[in-house]
Amino acid sequence: MKRKLIAAIGIAGMMVSIAACGDSDSGSSDNSGADAKELTVWLTVDAQNNWPDLVKAADAAVQKKHPGIKINHEYYGWPDKNTKLDAVLATDKAPDVVEMGNTEMLGYMVKGAFAPLDASKFTNSSAWLDGLKASVTYDGKTYGVPYYAGGRVGNWRKDVFASVGVKSTPKTYAELTSALDKVQKKEGDKFSAWYQPTRDWYAAMSFVYDAGGSIAVDSGGTWKANLSSPESVKGLTEFKNVVDKYMHGDKTKDESDRYIVYGQGKSGMIFGAAWEGATSADPKNDKTGKLKDNLENFVMPGPSGKNMPVFLGGSDLAVPVKSKAQAVAAEWINAFTGPSGQKGLMAKGNLPNNKTDLATLKNDPATAVPATAAESNWFVPMAPGWGQVEKAQVLQNMLQSIGTGKQSVEAAAKDADAAIDKVINTK
Repeated sequence: MKRKLIAAIGIAGMMVSIAACGDSDSGSSDNSGADAKELTVWLTVDAQNNWPDLVKAADAAVQKKHPGIKINHEYYGWPDKNTKLDAVLATDKAPDVVEMGNTEMLGYMVKGAFAPLDASKFTNSSAWLDGLKASVTYDGKTYGVPYYAGGRVGNWRKDVFASVGVKSTPKTYAELTSALDKVQKKEGDKFSAWYQPTRDWYAAMSFVYDAGGSIAVDSGGTWKANLSSPESVKGLTEFKNVVDKYMHGDKTKDESDRYIVYGQGKSGMIFGAAWEGATSADPKNDKTGKLKDNLENFVMPGPSGKNMPVFLGGSDLAVPVKSKAQAVAAEWINAFTGPSGQKGLMAKGNLPNNKTDLATLKNDPATAVPATAAESNWFVPMAPGWGQVEKAQVLQNMLQSIGTGKQSVEAAAKDADAAIDKVINTK
């Protein structure tokens, strides 16, 4: 699921209230309610619908240690969760544990909404996946615990590529482009050998990071945009090559309906979230009648010769700074995200939050592709003004200018850097 980064929490009263609470050094400090009699946990409906047994197991672990404690659960859909959270954080009735999309964390950490946590108290924290660890870290402190992840993979139609003599997924970028060239030549310009939405900045930045570039760099606490660096320009140029050669759809679109377009049968490949291929093959979306058992995921090879670095989406768990049960909240999170919880989440098709468990998935053919792809990952700059960059859609607009030919790669990257530099260090 795609989670949009909030630009700011937006409720002045809440900010004043949070600021008055101060900033403790630990999520389980002396004033954090180690003897709390009640705990309130906010999760999304994903947990309620797909793994309620894991929630019950975490409850049982905490209740065994704290006999008589009452644990309340509230479940929210992604579209309305943050509005409700913002409102309650302005009061004295904050929940004790709250689930956040990992790209939602930054705006709240910057504003001081979450309590710092001692990472060493959470099982496998030393092995958290790099991109997930970045999502819960701000200004040298940990403000959350990674819960689960979802990566990005290549996916193509076996029948389309077999029709040009390609019968196995690519292991190198040269193999990939060779196969795509054959398909594009055979199918013509009304077909996209690779349906790659121009405004899909998650894919574009994978090319940037693969080339050794980045969105922005931190220099002594000050962030500086880096899209116009030679390395970043190299990655953006290769992304443009892909769009120019293989993408024959609307070059002003983003990736939000990619699975629907893929299901229409006018493209041979996508690079997206691991669930997208299967969703395209759902009878509701498959207009070809051919996609079931005909789609194949593969680890996306990068032009660098290594696996393409991928953006890791997913969820984190945080403890609001106004919680009166911070210590018990941390215990619940550890019980929920610990070894048994990760095992249960993996059984439901999720990627775990740590490298140790991820390695076990690589040994299973059913999960080897997304697990291997997730080993190389990147995350957004954890800069105080990053939310403003996303809100302004700086990257998407840059990519559209590049993809439609409105600007050269160099000019568009330079303009994007200027726009980013105006806000990236602003809280």
